[in-house]
Amino acid sequence: MQARRIAFELLMYAANHWVNRIPFYTVRNLFYRKLLKVDIGTGTAMQMDVLLMTRGGIRIGDNSVINRGCMLDGRGGLYIGNNVNISPETMILTAEHDVNHPLFGGKEAPVVIHDDSWLSSRSMILPGVIVGRGAVVAAGAVVTKDVPEYAIVGGVPARVIGTRASNLQYELNYFRLFQ
Repeated sequence: MQARRIAFELLMYAANHWVNRIPFYTVRNLFYRKLLKVDIGTGTAMQMDVLLMTRGGIRIGDNSVINRGCMLDGRGGLYIGNNVNISPETMILTAEHDVNHPLFGGKEAPVVIHDDSWLSSRSMILPGVIVGRGAVVAAGAVVTKDVPEYAIVGGVPARVIGTRASNLQYELNYFRLFQ
């Protein structure tokens, strides 16, 4: 049991302190797919300095971009759709402590980010949230409740501040030579 725990901790340390600094997508994605069991779609770009909180539990669709400094938590299950743009330093959490639990126990809930969504820089998505198709989360927003399709949300806690056009036809394809 102790050896298994040490192996897991070493794997996560390597992922979050060495591998995430390798300037080649192919090498990082190979490590994430094979050793961390992250399901990464075709054409998806995970930039350098992405932090992963667990092994497995994360599924990312095609042509999505996870920018530098993001934190992805798969402990409760995380699904990121196709053509999703996650801007730098965004945090997606699927587990948290229960503030009313007498032993400070934890609780988990899955997060779903639907196709064509955009999570702006330094936004935070809390456990159990579903971000609807084409939705936009403004920079610095803290999302505590589900976001409707094509809604633009902002603030702390996030609330609807606008609507995005629903005729989206783009396909993200963001690969840089060294990133």
